[in-house]
Amino acid sequence: MDRSNPPRNNDRATPEEFADWLRAQLERRGYDLRPRGGGQTRFAADSGIGQASISRMLRGQGMPETRVLEALAESLDLPLAEVLVAAGILTRDVLFAIRQQTPRTDPLTPEEAAEELGITDPQGVELFVSFTETLRKQRAKNGKNGGDVAAEN
Repeated sequence: MDRSNPPRNNDRATPEEFADWLRAQLERRGYDLRPRGGGQTRFAADSGIGQASISRMLRGQGMPETRVLEALAESLDLPLAEVLVAAGILTRDVLFAIRQQTPRTDPLTPEEAAEELGITDPQGVELFVSFTETLRKQRAKNGKNGGDVAAEN
């Protein structure tokens, strides 16, 4: 397997594979990761990521928090999605599926929205639909009056 890129199959990357990927990314950018090379310290200073976190990632010890992965993506000037795949948070298939989703062109009906929100009991659906219709009427009324109207207490 080419360790400079995240896995290309459907399996999630392991912490060790992520470590290999990260090492290749850093070395490609000129960080000397040899003992006493100073690369980890320099990258920590450049990225704002703690040196201990960088060391753990490079040793393949567990997965970093999402905020660390975000900082890593920004520091390496890579799309966050690529880092999430490399870290094993997403698979390439999941990322592909997310990218292939098309936005809705038709608005949801209140009944469809209730279903997507997991509201399934008939009384809950009825209450949700009623509340939605009330909000729509209030919005239409406010629009006719030329803007927002302060709520009455």
